Amino acid sequence: MGITIYGCGQDEAALFREMAPRFGVLPTIVDAPVSEANIDLVAGNRCISVGHKTRITNSTLRALSEAGVAYVSTRSIGFNHIDVDYAASVGITVGNVSYSPDSVADFTLMLMLMAIRNAKSIIRRADVHDYRLQDVRGKELRDLTVGVIGTGRIGVAVLQRLRGFGCEVLAYDKYPQADADYVALDELLRRSDIVTLHAPLDADTYHLLDRHKIEEMKHGAFIINTGRGALIETEALIAALDSGKLGGAALDVVEGEEGIFYADCSDKAIDSKPLLRLQELPNVLISPHTAYYTDHALSDTVENSIVNCLKFESGKQHG
Repeated sequence: MGITIYGCGQDEAALFREMAPRFGVLPTIVDAPVSEANIDLVAGNRCISVGHKTRITNSTLRALSEAGVAYVSTRSIGFNHIDVDYAASVGITVGNVSYSPDSVADFTLMLMLMAIRNAKSIIRRADVHDYRLQDVRGKELRDLTVGVIGTGRIGVAVLQRLRGFGCEVLAYDKYPQADADYVALDELLRRSDIVTLHAPLDADTYHLLDRHKIEEMKHGAFIINTGRGALIETEALIAALDSGKLGGAALDVVEGEEGIFYADCSDKAIDSKPLLRLQELPNVLISPHTAYYTDHALSDTVENSIVNCLKFESGKQHG
């Protein structure tokens, strides 16, 4: 069985080449993301694997369908780069992958601790050999209340880690299912010193933290986002940081990151004033959508992308 793997970096390519033979799969590895220009590389394969870094247009999905593709495995948990309903309308099933939730959970706790200990300012000052203590003291997690929004696999892994710090932990999810102290969203925002986002991005959660919700938050609270950038209304976040309403933010994902994150922009202008403003602020940490990026998680992602394709073909054969 052949699978065409699009948008495949060198690290992923090495893993695909190592794992594919074990599953009896012949991989066709393509550096570029899938587009109408490289549909011919499907080469008769009914299943393809795609990355999450580039949006897949509906016209590309239609062209894939016409080329005989019936299944797209996205190497991500989220689907916000693919119109799944449109894919279904042209006969394509889209599946996601699961990977170690510990990768994002560990990174979330790291960002949380860095935010409340003013790590950005400390490191910046030390880099220019200013070793004085800052006027603003750090906070200890045990003295704080943390609100976890979204209790899927990653949210639950964050909850488990937080218990070891002795802090009060609140949770919100439309479908509560974890062992957690669930409260309404408004109550969580009102009581939490730190709010961490782990909800999927969809029509219901777009700008989940908008201007009104941010106004409900505790004065001096911190926002951590390792979910999706558009869970937060960025302009409202910037206004709350500028006014001192919020104590800080640590963002691994940012609205409008597409075409900026995962690229070397050191020698070119960045076409995102909100991102540039956020990076100027001393109490905002930005990382380029890297929370998931560990050895363990990448291996899970590659293996599960192959397995998804095999399961799809097996289902077709037996159904």
